[in-house]
Parts: sequence; structure tokens; C-alpha cells
Amino acid sequence: MCGIAGIFGESWKPDDLSAMVASQRHRGPDGEGIYLDPFLKCGLGHNRLSILDLSAVGNQPMVNRDGNMVIVLNGEIYNYLELKRELECEYVFTTRTDTEVLLAAYQKWGESCLEHLVGMFAFVVWDENNKSAFAARDRFGVKPLYYYQKSDGTLLISSEIKALHAAGVPRLPDERTWATYLTYGLYEHSENTFWKDVCTLPGGHYLSWKNNQVSVTKWYDIAEKVGIDYDERPEHEVQNEYFELMKESVKLRFRSDVAVGINLSGGLDSSSLLGLVHEVQGEESDVTAFTFITGDPNYDELPWVEQMLVKTKHPLVIGRLTPDEVPSLAENVQYHQDEPFGGLPTLAYAKVFEAAKENGVTVLLDGNGMDEQWAGYDYYQSGMNGSEPCLIQGTKENPVRPDCLNPEFRKLAESLSLPNVFSDRLRNLQYRDTRFTKIPRAMRFNDRISMRSSTELREPFLDHRLFELAMRQPATRKIDNGIRKKMLREISQRFLPRAVSAAPKRAVQTPQREWLRGSLREWARERIDSALVGPYGSYLDKKKLGDSLESYFRGESDNSFYIWQWVSMGLNTSVGKAANKS
Repeated sequence: MCGIAGIFGESWKPDDLSAMVASQRHRGPDGEGIYLDPFLKCGLGHNRLSILDLSAVGNQPMVNRDGNMVIVLNGEIYNYLELKRELECEYVFTTRTDTEVLLAAYQKWGESCLEHLVGMFAFVVWDENNKSAFAARDRFGVKPLYYYQKSDGTLLISSEIKALHAAGVPRLPDERTWATYLTYGLYEHSENTFWKDVCTLPGGHYLSWKNNQVSVTKWYDIAEKVGIDYDERPEHEVQNEYFELMKESVKLRFRSDVAVGINLSGGLDSSSLLGLVHEVQGEESDVTAFTFITGDPNYDELPWVEQMLVKTKHPLVIGRLTPDEVPSLAENVQYHQDEPFGGLPTLAYAKVFEAAKENGVTVLLDGNGMDEQWAGYDYYQSGMNGSEPCLIQGTKENPVRPDCLNPEFRKLAESLSLPNVFSDRLRNLQYRDTRFTKIPRAMRFNDRISMRSSTELREPFLDHRLFELAMRQPATRKIDNGIRKKMLREISQRFLPRAVSAAPKRAVQTPQREWLRGSLREWARERIDSALVGPYGSYLDKKKLGDSLESYFRGESDNSFYIWQWVSMGLNTSVGKAANKS
């Protein structure tokens, strides 16, 4: 897990690249490196968080033996040992890193190397002979990659948006993105970001640059990979295959030369992760477990987590979020996120990674991805019957307040139509959440939160082989008689007590609603006031917003999503002012 940066073209200075690397130091505090093409056609930068081969030979940018290719990698190629054995007859390896294996794979297969990879990654390769750049992002976009192209064709690319701004890219809000977010609650669903002309390379895509021309190509799409046909094999056969893949996926993600821990909540997915750790490491496993609390028994899952660990040897470390630290923490997290994030749950999750760092654990595993694979969200069931599912989980009322926007600004918003890539509505909903909504948001939030504390987060259940197998299953294997995640629950009975495998889904929540209208009321009001007078003030109808805010404070709304949207505007205003001063 690292930070990468690159500049390709004519109109740039080495200081620009140095500034990009410096802005991402939190992503890799163990080392920094810069490569400059002799003719300044290319510059590559890297911040290293040492995970594999902790020696200096693992530093990046890494140059191949012929000296004609240079790579920077963020992430992990989990099957690097298997690939290394396949490639070592043609390539003499000098390190124990996955980076060198990836470089050898690209040298042999070019862009087709992507099909060979099991991992989370974003990387850039400079081909000195062809004076061309190639950049790619993993299938589900676990690792980030942003780019900006100047009018003369010069390309800047980085792990975080702030690195582009550090190199002089203007900090101008993208009004269409803001309008879409405030009107529909949509974000992370396209290549557009909240910053004008700054693009994200979507998951499963690669980018090529040569002669000042950029092209973006899709190399992976789960719908295309799965196809429209169902898996008609007997259920026990599918379950056996999926169970073996689960164990292999967890085993691969324990490949590390530093300490690995696990993130736990009280639900089925976390319990499955814990159970699989025991399947892989045995009952003597003592890896450290981490969870968060807020001190509110209506939301905290500590009793379930402790129950999961009562007969194990796992130490439990708890990160606690309190209302008094929210103002400063929210501003710091906003700086690291660069764009609006998911509210107090993201702040609470930040406490987990802070605790991990304090306890000497650099790598953490969590259970993201199972709800999208096995139809775990409540709206999947109603969506199968034709109703239009809400894009925001856990709310029955409209989560946004477009009536509080100025009409002309609201017209800029673009809705997202449900793509019909499958023949059934359930898989289309799963595809939407995987490709456009749930997973892209979670991956951005989680990447920045983990890297803020210089820790690496790995997602065993986002292994593409698991996802593809689950998506091939018919709806009755996912939802049956009102039971969601049906087949997953049956599989988990092999390694979990039935009381856990059959437990209903509990969304991981925080008392955001209560705190924002209670102890954090004045802070929320101040942040929203700063939004009204800042660069986003023209987007809002001050009178209608004020009325809606006071209605919320009186307890007349149970939804706080739109309040957090307005708070986010204030946080962005504050962070922007600080950035402009620096």
C-alpha cells in the first residue's frame, strides 16, 4: 500500500513531481523515490509503505534489468509467488517483492498481464523505448487512481486528488458533480470527481498515454465475465467451490512481512472472516482483532464482537469515537478524503486504523463485498418485485433535499438509470451497487481512512473469483422465503455456530442522527453556515435550507444524510481555505 504519482509530457518541472510525492507521504512513510526521464518526458514518484521485502531493494520507482521500463505500484498482487514461478524461467528476479513480479508480467504480456492478477492495485509503467505510459486499476477499484490532462496534452496521475492540486491543478469545484450529489445522493458512480477536470480511472479500466494523447479502455466488467446464464450445478457443488475459494482468498491476504490484523463488527460477514481465519490458521490463531464503539448501546456492536471472540485467543483492541473529537477529526478526515465522505461511520472507522497503528499492526482485513454478492441489503427483496430501491441504505424517507437547492443549479444534476446488463432485476441491482454505488464509495472511504494512518486494508471477499461465482447463482440461492444471503448462510454453517450464521443483518451504524441534533448541533450549524457563505453558497436556497435544518433539530426528520451533505460542504470550504493559505 503506497502512494504513486506520475507526470508525462512537456510542460512540467521536477518540483511539481516532488510536491506530489510530499502531499502523499502519509500513504508511504517508509521511503520516497523519484524517477526522471533524461529528457523530462516522464517523471514517476513513489511513497513506500513496506509490506513485502522490507529491504531497500524493494524501493520504487523500480526499473527492469534492461533499463527501459519503470514501474510504480500501489496495492498488492496476492498471487505474486505463483506468477513468479511461472516467469522466473525468463526473468531473473533480484527482490522478493510483488512489484518486480508485476513488472516482469507486464514486460512479457503487456496489457494482458491484468488477466493474470489476483489483487488490489493501481500502477503506472513508463516505456522508455516507446515514450509511452500505461496505467491500470484493479477490477473493483479497491486502489485509487486519478488523472488530469493539461491543454497541451501533459498528463498528471496520482493516488489522491490532493497530489494533483499540489502540482498546480486548479482547485475548482465541478458543479455538475455537486448538483448530482445534492439532488440524488449520487457520487463515485462515474469518472467525474468533485473537482473540475479531475477524473478517476474507473475500476477495471486502464489508461494509455503517448504523443500527448490519452485513451481509457475497460479491461474488466463483471457482467461481461459472468454472462446471462445461471449456474445450474447442484447447490452442494457450488458451496464446496465457494468455500474453498473463500479459504484461499483469506490465505493469500495473509501474505505479508508485517503484522496482520482483522476488523470485526457483529454481523455475518465479519463472523465469516473470523471463522475463515481459523480455517486457514487453525484454532490457535491469535491475530489482533479491532472494532469501534461510540458509547451508545443502541448502535455499538461490542457485545456481539466479544461473543464471537469468547473462545478464541484473539486480543481485542477497541477504538472509541466521542462527540467532542468529531469537529477536529472530521476536518482532518475531510483533508484526506479530498471529496465528501460517508459521515460519522467513516470517522468511527478511522479510530480502528488509528488503534491498529498504535498497536503495531500495519495490515488489516475486513469483510466488505458480501452484501453485494449475496443480496444482503433489505432493498434487494423489494427491488425484485419492481419497486425502485433507494440509493441510501437504512432510510425510509427521501435522504436528500433537492428543494433546498437553487433551481438553476439543480438543473445540472444527472440521474443514474439502472443498467440492464442481466436478464433479471436482482442481478441488475447487484451490478449497480458493485459498479456504480456501494462498492466504489466504500473503497474510496476505506482507502483514504486506512492510508491516513499509514495502514493497509485488504478485502478478502472482493476477490473477483468469489464475486463471479456468486453472481452466477439464481435469485433463489440468494433470497428465499425472506432470508437474504441464503447460500452464504448455508456455507458459513461449516465454520460458524448456527446462531451466528442465521443471525439477521445489522447495518453498521453510529448515532449520527442523535449527535447532529444534540451535542454536535452547534458545530453542524457552524459548518453549514460556512458553506452558505463559501464557494458553494450559490448552490443553496438559504431560506429553505434554514427551515429544513431547524425542522431536523426539532426532531421532525429521522434521516441525517442531507444534513451531513451540507456539513460536508462546510468542511470542504474549511479545508480549501487552509490549502489556499499553504
